[in-house]
Amino acid sequence: MASAAASAHIQATPTLCAAAKPPVQMHSEHPQRKRVLFVTSEFADLIKCGGLGDVSAALPRALSPQHDIRLLIPGYRQVVESGRPIRIVGQLTGLAALPPCQIGRMDLADGLIVYVLLNAALYERDGSPYVDTQGRDWADNHIRFARLGLAAAEIATGDASIQWRPELVHANDWPAAMAPAYMAWRQASTPSLLTIHNLAYQGLCDMRCASELAIPESACGVDGLEFYGQLSFLKAGIAYAQHVTTVSRRYAREITTPEQGCGLDGLLRAKVLLNQLSGIANGIDESWQSENDPHLLQGFTAGDWAGKQANATYVRRWLNLDADGPLFAVVSRLVHQKGIDLTLQVAEHIVARGGRIGVIGQGEPALEAAMADLGRRYRGRIGVHIGFDESDARRLYAGSDFLLMPSRFEPCGLSQMYAQRYASLPIARCTGGLADTIEDGVSGFLFDAPQADAYRRAIDRALHVFEHPELLDAMRCKAMRAPLYWRQSVQPYDRLFQRLLSQAGAHRAMR
Repeated sequence: MASAAASAHIQATPTLCAAAKPPVQMHSEHPQRKRVLFVTSEFADLIKCGGLGDVSAALPRALSPQHDIRLLIPGYRQVVESGRPIRIVGQLTGLAALPPCQIGRMDLADGLIVYVLLNAALYERDGSPYVDTQGRDWADNHIRFARLGLAAAEIATGDASIQWRPELVHANDWPAAMAPAYMAWRQASTPSLLTIHNLAYQGLCDMRCASELAIPESACGVDGLEFYGQLSFLKAGIAYAQHVTTVSRRYAREITTPEQGCGLDGLLRAKVLLNQLSGIANGIDESWQSENDPHLLQGFTAGDWAGKQANATYVRRWLNLDADGPLFAVVSRLVHQKGIDLTLQVAEHIVARGGRIGVIGQGEPALEAAMADLGRRYRGRIGVHIGFDESDARRLYAGSDFLLMPSRFEPCGLSQMYAQRYASLPIARCTGGLADTIEDGVSGFLFDAPQADAYRRAIDRALHVFEHPELLDAMRCKAMRAPLYWRQSVQPYDRLFQRLLSQAGAHRAMR
C-alpha cells in the first residue's frame, strides 16, 4: 500500500498473523498511567499546516510522564518518506466505501509512539493534508478523514490487530471528529474526548455520502450529523463525544453564542448544561527559549537586548527594510479570519508614522497578491515573503518590536505567545485566546472592534510606548514572562482524563 520510495522504511512485523488477533494489552506497565490515543491530522515533527500540528507535537509529549499517550495520523507522503522506519503492526478491513488499511508504528527518538494509517491511494499525494497543489480541497476528503475516525474506533474496540488498546480516545478537530461517532455506533465502552481547535472548519459533505461512510440512517437527522442539509464531521464529534474542549476559556464561551457558534451554538449550549464543554488554553513548547533557540542569530534575555537587535538586523537585510523605525511583524496564515485585510488597511498609517513591516506567511491567493503588491509599493518600508520558513519566522518574532494580530476570531492563538516570549509586543483584537493571554497595556495591546479605526488606535498606543524606552522595556519583560509552557498547562487535561475514565468505569460497573 505504500509507494516504492517509502517501502524501504515500512517493515512487516513477522509475528503478525492476519488470521488471528494478538491479545489486547489491557494494563500499562505503570497502573497509574492511562492509555490514551491522540487522533490528529497534523503533527509538526512530520507535517504541519497550522497550530494543530504544533499542539499535536507538544501536548502528547507534555502528558507522556503521566500517561501512555500515542498518536494516530494518516500516512501522508511526507510521513512515509520522512526517513523514519515504520513497522506494520495492524490490519484494518474495509467498511462501505472506506477501504482496508494497515497500521504502522513509528517510534521517535524521544520515545513517543506514532501509529500511521497506511493507504497509499488515500494519503500519499502531493499537496497538503487537505488540498491539492492548486489549493483545492481533495474531492474525497470525506473518505480520507472518515477512514481516520473509523481507524481510531477500531483501535479502541480491539479490531485493529494491535496489542495496545486505549482507555481514552482524544480526537482533534473535524478531520478526527468521526472517531467518537464510530465508537458510539460500535458500542465501544471507551470514552472519547473532542478538542475543537477552530469551529469554523466543520468538515461538511453531501448528505448522499452517508452510505459511503457507513453512517446509520438514524444518525442522519438534526439530532445527529445533519447540518443545514449536509453532513458535518465536527457536529458528529460534538454530539457523540463524552466531553468537548476548546483551546481557551473565552473561546469556550464565545462558541455558545449565535455570533461565533457557526450554527452549532445550540448543540454546544446543551453540552454546557451537561457539564461537557470546557476551555483549556494551549501552551507553547520548550523550544521557544529566547536565550538559546538555535534558530536565532543570537540569543537574549530580558533586559539585555543585544541579541534581539542582532535578529532585527538580519530581518531588515533579509526583507530589504530600512534600518530605522520600529519593526512590526506579521507571521500568519494570510486568510480572512486573521484580519489580513485590516492590516492592509492600516499599513500606510504605520509607514507614515515611521514604522517598518515584515511579513512572512501564505494563504488565500487574493490576500497573498495584495500583500506582495503592498511590499512592491513600499519598498524599504514593507518587506513581504510569501511562504514559510521556521528559522526566518522565529527571527522575525525575535527581531520585531510588535506583532500584528487583528484576528476576527482566534480560538487560542500561538503566535501572540511566541512573540511575547521573544519580547515582541502583540497588537491584537480582544477575542478568544488573545484576550486570555494578553494583558492590555502590560504584555501587549488589545482593541475591540474588527475595524481599521480601532486597530489604528491600538497601533498608536504601541508607538507611544516605543517612544518611551523605560516603558517599552518594562512591557517587554512582562511579556516574556507571560506565556505558559505545555508542562505548566497540562494539569487541566490530566484532571479531565481522570474524570472521564472514572465516569466510564462507574458506567461499566452499573451495567
